[in-house]
Amino acid sequence: MKILLVKTSSMGDILHTLPALTDAKQYNPDLMVDWVVEENFSQIPSWHPSIRQVIPVALRRWRKSWFSQETKEEKIEFIKTLQSNNYDLVIDAQGLIKSAFFIVRHAKGTKHGYNFKSAREGLASLFYDIKHPVSWEQHAVNRIRELFSKTMNYPLPTTQGDYSIADHFLHQDAANNLNMNTQPYLVFLHSTTRDEKHWPEEYWTSLLEQVHTLGFKVKLPWGTSAEKDRAKRLASKFNHVTVLPKLSLAEVANVIAHSTAVISVDTGLSHLTAALSRPNITLFGPTDPKLIGGYGENQYSIISETGVLKDLHPSIVFEKLQKIIQL
Repeated sequence: MKILLVKTSSMGDILHTLPALTDAKQYNPDLMVDWVVEENFSQIPSWHPSIRQVIPVALRRWRKSWFSQETKEEKIEFIKTLQSNNYDLVIDAQGLIKSAFFIVRHAKGTKHGYNFKSAREGLASLFYDIKHPVSWEQHAVNRIRELFSKTMNYPLPTTQGDYSIADHFLHQDAANNLNMNTQPYLVFLHSTTRDEKHWPEEYWTSLLEQVHTLGFKVKLPWGTSAEKDRAKRLASKFNHVTVLPKLSLAEVANVIAHSTAVISVDTGLSHLTAALSRPNITLFGPTDPKLIGGYGENQYSIISETGVLKDLHPSIVFEKLQKIIQL
């Protein structure tokens, strides 16, 4: 069976789709999947063993110059690639008007997606041949698993979903190039997109002081110049803390996959940590982890009672970390 999957963004949403692919492969051993995904996240689908082809799309970049000649040519080439295959099924797991209109409607195959009440944008359902009701009262991973089970007509598994990407990194020699195996280390994911989801720098500093007593090194990844500056400030007083170089997403995944544990704010990389089956403590302030928190084994949420992260004291995090690394 050959399917086209449309799930373009964001990082967390893409990672949340992987367990559904694992389910589908178990019930359809001959499954081959082509995945349309935003170009910045195109590495992620390739880590799953069911993927035949990744088809990058650039909707985010195109909208900045939608009518330029270069964008026009890229859009034409994208549609040609999309229509070069006839699919048994086309699954829109995004549920947005933009994914349905600009991608799904051009694909060749029976089109499935959420029904009007289940889609993030109900009008997207107008572009599907078959529409499925899927409850909102469950984790995002299980919503997508349910959509796949209804689309491909197999029983919805009752077991916890499997991302099926950890082995991709654990068996790679590339990890040695980052000198990760010399001493046990933790990863602190200190950056996120929204200011209110940041934990105060002085709290990270306090936690760094405390973990030093446990004998761990700490690695700090970053993505933007502002995140790099924060990482440098956090590391400036400590010999056991390393600011990593600029890394690709796959390289960051390698670092996380070989860590002892991770401390993170609510960010896409915390979902990557869950997908890689590494113990992770995620700090939540204004966001609710019930439906979009870390999914998988050894995923722990610490929630500020006030909804404000500055009210979440480092001692609470350190106490939880001690319990985790002793398991």
